[in-house]
Amino acid sequence: MEFMKTKKIISYTLAVMLLATASSCDLTEVPVDTATNEAVFGSESGLELYVGSFYNLLPDTDVGVFQIDDNSDLVARNGVDDYLAVNALSPITSTGWNWVQLRNINYFIENAEKSTIPTKNHYLGTARFFRALFYFDKVKRFGDVPWIDKTIDVKDEATLYGTRMSRYEVMEKVLADLNYAIENISLTSDASVTRITKNVARAYKTRIALFEASWRKYHTEDNKQSTANVWYEEVIKEANAITGYTLHTSVPDRAYREMFITKTAYTDETILSVALNASLQVYSSANRRFISPTYGNRPSLTRRFVNTYLNLDGTPFTSKAGYETTPFVEEVKNRDLRLKQTIRTGDYTRTENGTPVIAPPNFSQTYTGYQPIKWSYDERFPFDDESRNDNAHIVMRWGEVLLNKAEALAELDRMTATEWTNTIGALRKRAGITGATLTTVPTTADPYMVSFFANKFSNPVLLEVLRERGTEMIFEGLRPDDLRRWKLGNLFQNAPLNGMYVPGLGEYDLNADGKNDVYFYQGTKPTSSTAGIAFVDVSPSTAVGRIQLSKGTSGELIWNPGQREWADKKYLYPIPEADRTRNPALGQNPGW
Repeated sequence: MEFMKTKKIISYTLAVMLLATASSCDLTEVPVDTATNEAVFGSESGLELYVGSFYNLLPDTDVGVFQIDDNSDLVARNGVDDYLAVNALSPITSTGWNWVQLRNINYFIENAEKSTIPTKNHYLGTARFFRALFYFDKVKRFGDVPWIDKTIDVKDEATLYGTRMSRYEVMEKVLADLNYAIENISLTSDASVTRITKNVARAYKTRIALFEASWRKYHTEDNKQSTANVWYEEVIKEANAITGYTLHTSVPDRAYREMFITKTAYTDETILSVALNASLQVYSSANRRFISPTYGNRPSLTRRFVNTYLNLDGTPFTSKAGYETTPFVEEVKNRDLRLKQTIRTGDYTRTENGTPVIAPPNFSQTYTGYQPIKWSYDERFPFDDESRNDNAHIVMRWGEVLLNKAEALAELDRMTATEWTNTIGALRKRAGITGATLTTVPTTADPYMVSFFANKFSNPVLLEVLRERGTEMIFEGLRPDDLRRWKLGNLFQNAPLNGMYVPGLGEYDLNADGKNDVYFYQGTKPTSSTAGIAFVDVSPSTAVGRIQLSKGTSGELIWNPGQREWADKKYLYPIPEADRTRNPALGQNPGW
């Protein structure tokens, strides 16, 4: 049963068959046994139905994983999120201390363990997989949290009003849940790539173990560096255990983007997805989030990031003399094919009611000129104006597993030519890149990448792995967590929100079709003979919501969304004040 369909069924069936699940975040509100207990835990269909309710822990499809990277160092966006806005995040405004799903999972585990159904361990494995996901998200957000692995009785004050457990102890328990899931889930893979399988649990383990390894290595204030390598080893072990997947290749100049605009996920690379369906009105809002000038964040890639895309011959774009002043039309030529499959470049076209329309970067929708197309349908109607996207929502794929493994190998200084070829080399080959970079482990650090990561890393292998992670996984929701685990939170504030290079004021043709597309001006708005041209005022200003040129009347576009503020206390959210009031023993995270 596909997750999308499961969610529809669960929404009303559980209300009839199962316990009443608490709707508040108060830990005293717990599920209670009903006369339907035997009907649920006494049949495999009942176990399967209950487990289906846990799928709500997967990313919401409306906002999707595709919007998470809007709050990172790689994307210029409309406004500043409360996470980074000055004085916006506080114990009063903090949210997320909600334990409803955990109670639901624990109740299932307690009762399923007593079930006589022979296949119960499969469903217990699935439940413990979701408990691992639940706790991983809580640890990422709050650090130390209470570990609760049972349904809490209303009289159990020791648990209800207890203290938090060390995040490091909690993560050991998360690892145990993941290992149990891998051992006991009976389904290795799933043709619909919408159900939790052994391979899904293994893939998620590579993601979770990599986060934990990096956190232990780079957050040195906790003195856990000596335990990091064990977690890197777990990444490699589990990546090696996954079978049955390869990179989706089809046609190189569109294979990468195809994965994100197909209605049925490609099973060669996709490990887990959420299936959407127009007939059941289960949609995402991808087009509106990326393209609408008013509905979404108008996310645009920064030039600082676009510079990291390699040339097709495998050399760094930034190794070319004069790259800093290369205009848009020229800089996107002969680059890693993922660039033209991620943003609008010279030969990109859309359709309007099926009619092809040339579509250069649209400055009524982009701040930097690097306008995304990943996840978005090329057809304008109705997708740009309504939340009607029904393309598969990918939440885990083989490409990420390869990157997770490559990073762990680089951190352990165990990257071989074979491993490089099978991970980074394979991803670059799919992107049309040629040359020694496909098979040769790098030995010299690229100065641009050293600077890109604020001199945090000097290992040439690791730097190239991280370059690849950015270009391969952009808009898949991993970047903010990456910055936090590497302890590079300062990039949230300090990374420049820069755009394409503009040689001077005036009109420009952004796709070399002979028609000017944008007019950069200062002062009074000029007129143009070109129909539909976008006018961009780059007059000197310190006002929020304005675009400037870095050198006054020329240079890179610089977008000002408002003041961004970073403080190291933001590596963890504050415990919400209302919850601390109910339980003072929770304490508060450092700095809050």
